[in-house]
Amino acid sequence: MTPHGPVLAGTRILVTAQRRATDLASALVRRGAQVHTAATLGVEAHIDEATLVARTQELIDDRPDIVVVTTAIGFRSWLETAESVDLLEPLHEVLAGARIVARGPKARGAIQAAGLVADWVAESETSREMAEYLVAEGVDGLRIAVQHHGAGDDGLESAVSGAGASTVPLVVYRWGPPPDPEAVERSVRDAACGGFDAIVFTSAPGASAWLRVVRELGVLPELLELAGEGRLVLAAVGPVTAEPLLVAGFDPLVPDRGRLGALVRSVVVHFGRDDLGIDVATGRLRVHATAATLDHEVLPLPPAGLAVLRLLASEPGAVFTREQVLAVLPRATADPHAADVAVGRLREALGDRRLVGTVVKRGYRLEPHTLERPA
Repeated sequence: MTPHGPVLAGTRILVTAQRRATDLASALVRRGAQVHTAATLGVEAHIDEATLVARTQELIDDRPDIVVVTTAIGFRSWLETAESVDLLEPLHEVLAGARIVARGPKARGAIQAAGLVADWVAESETSREMAEYLVAEGVDGLRIAVQHHGAGDDGLESAVSGAGASTVPLVVYRWGPPPDPEAVERSVRDAACGGFDAIVFTSAPGASAWLRVVRELGVLPELLELAGEGRLVLAAVGPVTAEPLLVAGFDPLVPDRGRLGALVRSVVVHFGRDDLGIDVATGRLRVHATAATLDHEVLPLPPAGLAVLRLLASEPGAVFTREQVLAVLPRATADPHAADVAVGRLREALGDRRLVGTVVKRGYRLEPHTLERPA
């Protein structure tokens, strides 16, 4: 049986997250990907810790009817801040006596980890769904604590206030500028030149920040073209994260569940699809952004060989002239011998010289389905 390497072998993937970027990158690397990280946003924790502590004490002194938890990191950070000033125990009592509404499974997980129970969870992970639920339930005269996510109030607090509730806002962290703006710009330019197979997003603000850089650099048309050709995949952890990408004209890959594990699985499933490869005599050939694989084993191809293979694989079985081969070589040359050399090295890397055929006086072609595959 033909050996198979990890499914993401040969792929080059950009991670745009800062929060849990290491976990996400590690999961992709374990499946064979080459991963680059360029966080489009930073996290500014404890923007005003004194105010957060004061409002926590206010909630202890005047208990809320409902506590809204929008993010796992924000909820955990709130409890950590309370613990640092010896308020964790009374805050836990307050939370245990209130109705807790969570925005999505990650927030619910953080609540459960604290020994508490969420009374209701917005499975769509949107503040809009939370606001609609609360207003429909009736909040007139109720006291509601709202732990904001990194983008601040997105209409939830104003919606419940407009329905008659009194609110206590809790700002634990905010999205800030990227830790390395130059790295973000380099990654966007690289992506526009076809340097990545996939870009993964874990938050809507992060996706919006990436798109701002894309528009500032004027490379949105190039990225849309690459995505339309199937050479670039944008993957979002959930529908909320995907929304800015959809508005920009992309068709992002979105898993059924809004979890990092599901996001990784969706990327693996996508790149494991047979229709993304070419069936040749010795296995399944795939051409990625910066590498090519045969049954998910990376081929030792230099840039010139990869450029030639990409050309031939764009239309398997079609004949490409020496002039066409010369045109895709990284170093411009008009010497026909350079085309012959590049094709020769490509044949060596493929391990079977018959995979790239020579059509006398016409050129070269990739030979799909022409030889019986070995058992």
